[in-house]
Amino acid sequence: MRLLSVLITICCLTQSWALHSSEAGIVDWHKPLVGVPLYSTLSTAPAFHRISEADGRTHSVVLTATASNVLAALDPVDGTIAWRHIFEANEHVIAYKQHGNVVATVSGSGGATLRLLDATTGHLLVERCFHKLEAGRLFEPETLGTALAFDNEENGDTYVLSNAHILRRTNAKTGEVVWGWSAPDQASLVAYSRLIATSSTVYVVGLAKSFTSYTLHVSAVSAKTGEFITSIDVPSSITNGLTDFFVLASNKHPQVKPRIMWLEGGAIKSFPLTPELKETPMMIKGAEYHKIVDVGLSEHGQFVAIKEDGAGRVIRLGEDGVKVIWEFAESATSKQYTESIYSGGLDKDGWPYIARVYWSHISKKASAHILAAHLADGKGLVTGFTLPFQTSDHGVITHVAVDIANPEEFKVLARLFLTTSTGAVQLWQQNELQWSREEGLAEIKVAELVELPEKQVVTAHAGEDEPVGERLVRQLSDARDFPQYALNFARRFVTGSYASVSSSVAPSANASEPLARDEFGFRKVIIAVTARSKIYGIDSANGEVLWSRVFGLGWAAEVGGHIIPVKIFVTRTVNDGGAPEVVLVTQRKASNSLVDTVIFHVNPLTGEDVRDPTSPRDGLLQGLDVIAGPLVETYMLQLGPSNVVVLLDEFVQVHLYPNTDEIRDAFVKALPSIYLPLRTGPPKHRQLTGHQISPKPEFTGKHVAQPTWTLSLPPSEDILAIIPRPREPIASLGKVLGNRTTLYKYLNPHLSAVVAGSSVSCSLYLIDSAKGTVLYHVVLPSTDGACDIKVVLAENWLVYQYYDGDMGGVDQAKGYRIVSVELYEGSGVDDKTRSSDLSSLSNKSTAITTFEETFVLPRAISTIVSTATTHGITMKDIIVASENHQIQSFPRRFLDPRRPKRKPTNEELEEWLIQYDPILPDDPKRVLSHTYQVVGTKHIVTSPALLESTSLVFAYGQDLFFTRVAPSNTFDVLSEDFNKAQLVLTIAGLALAIVIAKPIVRRKRLREKWYDQ
Repeated sequence: MRLLSVLITICCLTQSWALHSSEAGIVDWHKPLVGVPLYSTLSTAPAFHRISEADGRTHSVVLTATASNVLAALDPVDGTIAWRHIFEANEHVIAYKQHGNVVATVSGSGGATLRLLDATTGHLLVERCFHKLEAGRLFEPETLGTALAFDNEENGDTYVLSNAHILRRTNAKTGEVVWGWSAPDQASLVAYSRLIATSSTVYVVGLAKSFTSYTLHVSAVSAKTGEFITSIDVPSSITNGLTDFFVLASNKHPQVKPRIMWLEGGAIKSFPLTPELKETPMMIKGAEYHKIVDVGLSEHGQFVAIKEDGAGRVIRLGEDGVKVIWEFAESATSKQYTESIYSGGLDKDGWPYIARVYWSHISKKASAHILAAHLADGKGLVTGFTLPFQTSDHGVITHVAVDIANPEEFKVLARLFLTTSTGAVQLWQQNELQWSREEGLAEIKVAELVELPEKQVVTAHAGEDEPVGERLVRQLSDARDFPQYALNFARRFVTGSYASVSSSVAPSANASEPLARDEFGFRKVIIAVTARSKIYGIDSANGEVLWSRVFGLGWAAEVGGHIIPVKIFVTRTVNDGGAPEVVLVTQRKASNSLVDTVIFHVNPLTGEDVRDPTSPRDGLLQGLDVIAGPLVETYMLQLGPSNVVVLLDEFVQVHLYPNTDEIRDAFVKALPSIYLPLRTGPPKHRQLTGHQISPKPEFTGKHVAQPTWTLSLPPSEDILAIIPRPREPIASLGKVLGNRTTLYKYLNPHLSAVVAGSSVSCSLYLIDSAKGTVLYHVVLPSTDGACDIKVVLAENWLVYQYYDGDMGGVDQAKGYRIVSVELYEGSGVDDKTRSSDLSSLSNKSTAITTFEETFVLPRAISTIVSTATTHGITMKDIIVASENHQIQSFPRRFLDPRRPKRKPTNEELEEWLIQYDPILPDDPKRVLSHTYQVVGTKHIVTSPALLESTSLVFAYGQDLFFTRVAPSNTFDVLSEDFNKAQLVLTIAGLALAIVIAKPIVRRKRLREKWYDQ
């Protein structure tokens, strides 16, 4: 028996399809992303950085901090990721600064941690923690109160300002704190936010809050010892403390004193910085300004000032003081152009340049003007070009970083790194696009896989009145490929070279055929919608973007706003006839705070608008306003051959899409079987309320959902999620046991899981949404004051994961637990109540038997899902995204709650039950992502293939990952090592033997008849 148990365990480990090394990159793909750049502050915005190599040559990278909490370097040559450093979710990257071959970064609230990274490889050189995250001061924005600077000497020590009042000098090689200084007025209203270092003094500049404005405050500290020198309140009145002041220095003229520049009452003022701080403020005369812009050249003595009419002026700090050196022509505010974006950059010799980029409504192109103030004998030189930027595909340009080359005296070449409103990043060399990355895909909110149609041969057949001669010519033309087809068929038949489940389904590079599915249905279209108002069609075969559309804002385009994706539904598949269709339900939040519910109806194969097929595909995708207000809930309802999207507004009125007479009649007939659990009540007094839709519309012409039951929760609990049991095919209604009895699955179609939580604990409920009966309830511990439970519900199987931080006994330890619960009908075996067909009023609908068991997970997970197949025959696996950036599967047999805690009996072995082990095996063969580091996975979507054995898996979050799994092995396809040639030869030999033996047998029988007579 022990040997049989071991063999069953081995079979369980190996029965599901494992990924071989030769299949990596063929049956799966991985798209690493860095995220959308943070461009709102200069300390995190994209910037070119030139790195010196040992042989004297230089190369550049594009550095940026992103909204995905990543600091990354991109190769400007081809757009590949040179390196990326991923920060913990609770430790946001606040600022970075480059210097030579080192990139310094601070992260965590108040600048808790300093890290020095190698600019070429991203390797961590130094890490120093200054304070715990909870000790950090909270500012808005988070970057306030933190600054970085490098020492001007060769040692390259780092100066770090943290918590808006603590200045430290750290050793560049060891990270040790050389000295530290804390402002004595830290408890006052002064918050330091700017930092500049000279060879002798470090100046810390901040703001003190007055009644109506801010006042500048400066402290001078010795760069060598950290000794406090002096401080002063600079007479000033600043309105915008975030953007209206900065520190200006001139690296080309180190003898020039650095200055504080600020905007006050339309005038630009400056204050020279000396160790004694005894200078007086000065003002730049000649114009009235409404904004000053630090373009990233503050250490090189240049910035841009915007006049009241919108014109941009370049101001420089030099030996002759602070002066206006240039005004960009036609930069004043105009209806013909958008507001200009100004950005600064350097060439390889360290000379500064300023770029002005804007969009022309007349030419429908972007234009760039590059100012080189040092050329033309110091008089300044401007060069320009236009960019054929596709605003309909990528939105509007939101940020520009510039890199300059000056090969000849009057020749300036520019590289522009653009960030767009949809999350795309592009590199342009002059007017030519070099590459583009869709970093908005790092912010996918909803996604769905759509099946492709079969490959069709298009022929132009004429009508019945086609002449005989023309028909003969056409048929001969149609048959011209028959010899090649016959030859290929014979070759496949003899050699067995048919399509393989482990072969790639990606199209060839030069293929121009329309989208079509492969033999096994592995190739689909992934419809992904991001938070940046864009929808994508992605080829699941290779991860390439097939098409993309930018959402239009409708009437809100005049005031501005953005689209928030809610849910996506596949309303028509290829099996329904015709092209597939998807409906996206969104909420449009306008800048004037109005919220509307908008639907987008899209053809997933082409991206065209189903409601208006004549609209151009290169234009904005406009939606349909279905609710003039917010959305409460939405779901898809199958009404016979049609699928309808049901939406509930804030008054629980029902809206249908599409809203035709036929659909309304079918909807009314289906009302008795529709039950809706909704969250109701104010915060801290939440209730779960069941609703049923009234059979007759109200005076508004809309059906209204009426409450039928209420489930009151503890006052401290808030409803976090409602997970209904998915509608999926069920092949087996029960489980036959080893003693030939049967446990019948509890398949209540109204079953829902409800997650509720507070700062102390979490609760998980299984309820019958038809009448509010609680079928299962458990209270779980919270994690760091938050309820973080991962739940999946499939058929009669509930699996949830949580963190247990309690140590209730010697044998218990902290760790991650995963609980498996199975629900069966009645009081035990052979008790059949037909739960899937029972009336909601029947008492038998709550008669269940529960099996439950807890297991220990090796590590934390971010999401959990079950596999899905076409007919539900294949055993389900659980697929998780773990904290070590891997996608991993766990067989259902390991999570079977009926696993015995002793040696299994013969009957249990017949059920393939194995002895209970509380620790789930961390089998590397079950890691679907193998060597890929799939970072930041938030959701996993599974979809059936045409093969019943195979399930498709798409994981998205920070990165994108796609693969396919076969939980019960590929039982519906011959294995690749099957000897097809031997089978063909055997059949051919048998056929030949029959041909030879048949006349012999006939003659023998004939002779027997003669002799018998």
